[in-house]
Formats: sequence, structure tokens, C-alpha cells
Amino acid sequence: MKKQDRYLKIVEWSDEDQCFIGSIPGWIGKCCHGDNEEEVYHELCQILEEWIEIYKEDSMPLPANFTSKKFSGTFQLRIDSDLHKVLTIRAMQANESLNNFCRKILKNTILQSDIQRANTVSSRDSQD
Repeated sequence: MKKQDRYLKIVEWSDEDQCFIGSIPGWIGKCCHGDNEEEVYHELCQILEEWIEIYKEDSMPLPANFTSKKFSGTFQLRIDSDLHKVLTIRAMQANESLNNFCRKILKNTILQSDIQRANTVSSRDSQD
């Protein structure tokens, strides 16, 4: 496996910029953009290769890669007491544990956001 294959590469549509934006989460922020998703991806891969080479030349260790990270499925979230109270009440109304209720909200919110983003890109492509 090549070193660049170990890093998560994201190309996503930006409503604000009206173009695709490429990034490597946890290492290289938003670093390239364009109207063609595939071209932005290829540019992002090229940028990643260049950064890896720079780190190698400077004898710097590469950042930990995201793809090999193990996730436990648990994390601690700090919220204010009023939100905690409301979430607890809503969970009780749904006859669910607070943990399960919050998990469903997070999952549905993320999936809905992904669906909306896909629809935005799809409608933009159909207008072209």
C-alpha cells in the first residue's frame, strides 16, 4: 500500500463557494477546489504526494493516518444542563435510553445532511 493510500481524502461540494473542495482531514485542510469533482480529487492526491515528499525530505514523521485508526464507538460529549434535561425528557417520551435517543438524532442528522448535499449536487449537475 502506498503512503498516500493511507490518508482519507474528501472532495465535497461547497454551497458557499459553488465548487468542489478537497481536503485531508486531520492533516491538510481545504487545499484545492474546482468545478469538476474528479479533477479536484486528482489535484488533492497530487498535493498529498507533494506533502509526503516534503515531510520525507525534511525527515519529519508523517501524521497518523485516519484509515488505520480504531474507533471504540464511545466518546464523551459535554453539553449544557438545560440541553441535557430536554434530551432526557425527549428520550423518556420516546421510551428510549438517553444514549440510544442521542445516537438516533446524530445518525439521522448526519444522514439527512448527506442526502441534502447529494440532492444539491444532483440538481446542480442536471442544470448544466
